[in-house]
Order: sequence, then C-alpha cells, then structure tokens
Amino acid sequence: MATEASSSAFASSGPIILIGAGNMGGALLTGWLKSGVPGSSVIVVDPKPSEAMLKLIADAGASHVVGVPAGVTPGVLFIAVKPQVMEAVLPPFKATVGPNTVVVSIAAGKTLAFLEKHLGEMAMVRAMPNTPAMVGRGVTGAFANAQVGERQRQLVQNLLKVSGPVEWVPAEADIDSVTAVSGSGPAYVFYLVECMAEAGRKLGLQADLAMRLARETVAGAGELLHQSPDDASRLRQNVTSPGGTTAAALAVLMAEDGMQPLFDEALEAARKRAQELAG
Repeated sequence: MATEASSSAFASSGPIILIGAGNMGGALLTGWLKSGVPGSSVIVVDPKPSEAMLKLIADAGASHVVGVPAGVTPGVLFIAVKPQVMEAVLPPFKATVGPNTVVVSIAAGKTLAFLEKHLGEMAMVRAMPNTPAMVGRGVTGAFANAQVGERQRQLVQNLLKVSGPVEWVPAEADIDSVTAVSGSGPAYVFYLVECMAEAGRKLGLQADLAMRLARETVAGAGELLHQSPDDASRLRQNVTSPGGTTAAALAVLMAEDGMQPLFDEALEAARKRAQELAG
C-alpha cells in the first residue's frame, strides 16, 4: 500500500488521464502504481489494451475507457500513443483540459506547436523516454514550456522518474537530439550485440554460444557502468592493457574511420528524422 508521503508526490489538481497503454504507456503506468500513484486517480484511455494491462488496471482500482472520459478535467493529460495516430487521437480531448491541466507527450517528433494546435495553449511537457523503462532502467529527456509551474514540473518529474533518471533540457529542439542519443539508443546497443555475435561466429564459435557471450558481455558491462563511479572512458582504460588484445581491437574501433564517425552520421540521421516527423 502506498504511503501518504509517496501518494503526495503525485498529487495533482485532477486525475491522470493516460492515453495509450502499450509498451511505453503500460511501463509508465506500472511504475506509477508501484511508486504510490493511487489507482483511483488514473483513467486509462485505450481501445484495445492487452489482457495483462486490463488486469493491472482492474487490480489497481484504476478506470479504463475506450474514448474520451465524460465530465473529467485531468490534472495531467499524459499522451503515450504513436506519433502517426496523434492527429486523429488528440482533437476530442481538447474539451477535457482545464486551466490547471499539464499535458505530457512522449511522441517522437511531435512539437509543442502541434500539441497546441489540437489542445490549445497551456502547460505542456515534451518527454522522450526509452524502452529500458519497461524494466525500470530507462532515461528520459524532457522540456517544459513557460506555462508549466514549479508544482506541475515536479509532478511530471515524479511521474517520469519511475522508469529511471530524468534530464531536463533548456530548448525544445534539444528533444530531437535526445531522441537520437537515448530514445533510439537501445537499438544501437542491441545491434552491437548482433555484430559482436556475428563476428564471433566468423571466428569459429557456434552461433548460439557467440550470441550468449555477446549478450551477457554487453549486459554486464552496462551494469558495471551503472554501478561504477567511473566514467565510460576510465572503465574502457581499465580493461585495456598496453599491447594487449583489447588494445588491438580498439585500434580498429577508434581509428579515424572507426566507430565515432559512424555514430556521428547515425545520430544525425536520427535527429533529422525526428525533425521530419514534426511535419
């Protein structure tokens, strides 16, 4: 049962309406409930949530509706649907928001101007979490417009940090760069595992063994990075003996045509695509 202190961290001037209970919305909802958000204060809007999500909602005493809830003015309108459906989803919710509502969107590329077009001018936050939020190990970049008050900002901070650290950026345009680095970043790490495993296979290892070795190495290195006070550069140096095997590999990866220029190009492509999604 949530303590009074934990519940107060999520107190707002109205219920939380969560639009979308898919992977990200569902992960955040799970985190909210575990962290002290009263289920009775949450309304989930989703036409077809999973059976597991329906059970979570019911067990928590939250509400589930398939359309705009009638007669409800939310303290937080949390938008967790895919960018391509927002044009159709948002307009009906304009009638629900009030002067004390703060809107939070986690849709990639959809700007505050887009949100204002459909919902009106009000307190708004653009946020970009990533998929490790599903296991409570995400990181979120966020930008608040000038209408967001200090209490609203703290409330949004509390709602977002249930899945990991929250980093506030000074300009809305920075969210596109956050998207490129951390929003899309887990996919880069997963691809690194694929590449390491394939390289191991080409060295003569069985494919399944190479994959297990690569997967556990990256997972373990990530946990070491998480727990260690040292930065990534120091941890890399700790593994690298002069003239050893790691140094030989890094000489290739850190060459002028190695990983850094590839990442520069890849992240610029991701940021450009985020900008294009804004329309």
